[in-house]
Amino acid sequence: MIDLVRVKQGEEQILQNLVQFYIYEFTVFQDIKLEVNGSFAPFDLNPYWSEADLHAFFILHDGEFVGFAMVESGDPNVILEFFIMRKFYRKGFGKEAAIKLFDLFPGNSSITQVEKNEPARSFWRKVIGDYTGGNYIEKFDEHKRSIQEFDSLMIVKN
Repeated sequence: MIDLVRVKQGEEQILQNLVQFYIYEFTVFQDIKLEVNGSFAPFDLNPYWSEADLHAFFILHDGEFVGFAMVESGDPNVILEFFIMRKFYRKGFGKEAAIKLFDLFPGNSSITQVEKNEPARSFWRKVIGDYTGGNYIEKFDEHKRSIQEFDSLMIVKN
């Protein structure tokens, strides 16, 4: 069982620490260089404290950090960033967190993955396919990014 916990501004450094792991794993798919201080450039999180449509969440299991999610609410709701630490892969935590996000932000949703990130594409296709009963569309943009779109309000849940 996982919990989504909204990140408070005073917890920004914890989120930035988790972002370092996320960026590190992302270097397999994109050429991202370390800064001169030996870390990756931090995310600009200031909009998450001032913009009502931006939401950052810790993903926790039994009080332990599993990862994080960053969402822009609107039409569509967009999962901007989603990260599960490798030690928690294949335990269902990512799927559970994604479904909680879909339920928390009902309506049209959109999730994008970079071209080379086939593991993320597979994950999102499976999770969204299961959640929607296959009722979603997938398209590709001019950068060959994969985009899945669906409307959670159109899903019949048992």
